[in-house]
Amino acid sequence: MQLDISKDSIHVYEALASETRIQILNLLSQSSMNIKELAHALHMSSAIITRHINQLEKAQLIRTEKMPGKSGIQKVSKLVVDKIEINFPTTIYPNFKMRSIELPVGHYTDYDVTPTCGLASSKAFIGHVDEPKYFMDSSRMDAQIIWFTQGYLEYKVPNPLQANERIELLEISFEIASEFPYSNNVWPSDISFYINGHRLGTWTCPGNFSDIRGKYTPSWWEDSNSQYGLFKTIRISKHGTHFDGDILSELTLDDLELTSDLVSFRIAVEKDAKNIGGTTIFGKGFGNHQKDIEFGFYYSEKSN
Repeated sequence: MQLDISKDSIHVYEALASETRIQILNLLSQSSMNIKELAHALHMSSAIITRHINQLEKAQLIRTEKMPGKSGIQKVSKLVVDKIEINFPTTIYPNFKMRSIELPVGHYTDYDVTPTCGLASSKAFIGHVDEPKYFMDSSRMDAQIIWFTQGYLEYKVPNPLQANERIELLEISFEIASEFPYSNNVWPSDISFYINGHRLGTWTCPGNFSDIRGKYTPSWWEDSNSQYGLFKTIRISKHGTHFDGDILSELTLDDLELTSDLVSFRIAVEKDAKNIGGTTIFGKGFGNHQKDIEFGFYYSEKSN
């Protein structure tokens, strides 16, 4: 589950702000339980436990289902989230000016992928799934979600900086997950990133998520399919390359050859990776973020 610092996430923070509800989550992480069992374990009344269960359900942290039991049909609660990530507001760099480019996920310029693979717009699949030839379908430009097991997608964007401007920071952000037929919340994948042919480094994505529906995922997309990814940011500066603040490699801006008219960005799952778990890239119309791939060029003006 991904949260942000907004009113949309308050119900989750409120649900976690209780020692009793934390105890319930810990119990449900071990096994599914009904109200009576939880009440007995916590030495509380069923009425009190029911109120806590209702709040955890509202936050989509647990799900209650009807199941057969020894005394007939009973309501059993289970934990449906195993990880929560909080995205804070974007860091602002007040000393630099910035030009941004937002690139739809279907606007790649080169590819080489293996199944499972496919593309879809917010309305329908593009071509047939697991047939790489459809990655050259003319409708690929409308793609808002793309997935493949091994290989790469490469994007090119125009370098927006002028001759009298010096790049100080290159920032690239996107929503991404691993790839598994339908989905698998625990499915690690080693995903590598390149700028202008230079390998920035590799990040291990933990899974392909469908514990809850994506905030923007269209209604026709089945619940069992990948619903959302993790929103990640790569920052390259003169100090190195960072991935969500953690060092990814020692590669700096000076290594990237950013003086040409075009900048290429590649997302790859290498054939020799330890975890070949594929990747899924989410654009507008899918997942939890109404964004495509975003490039931020932070720059300063050169002195005369």
